[in-house]
Amino acid sequence: MACTHTTTFDSPAWAEPSPDQTGGCADCLAAGERVWAHLRMCLDCGHVACCDSSPHRHASVHAKETGHAVIRSFEPGEAWRWCFLDEAVV
Repeated sequence: MACTHTTTFDSPAWAEPSPDQTGGCADCLAAGERVWAHLRMCLDCGHVACCDSSPHRHASVHAKETGHAVIRSFEPGEAWRWCFLDEAVV
């Protein structure tokens, strides 16, 4: 699946950004917490944040604050993407 917000990420010229954190949610770790359920990575900038099942929902907060609409799962073995603006798996 795709949406208008994935056009850039579906281009052969696009390269996935490097994750800004590999040990957990960057925002939770910065606050001295380890309370995330699952991790997501922003496809615009590589920010790794916690999912909406986590107490702080940092991935959603990041999307709202930056306008970066598309994330992917940062869990081993998962490859799905989510668009916050379209509220759909893309």
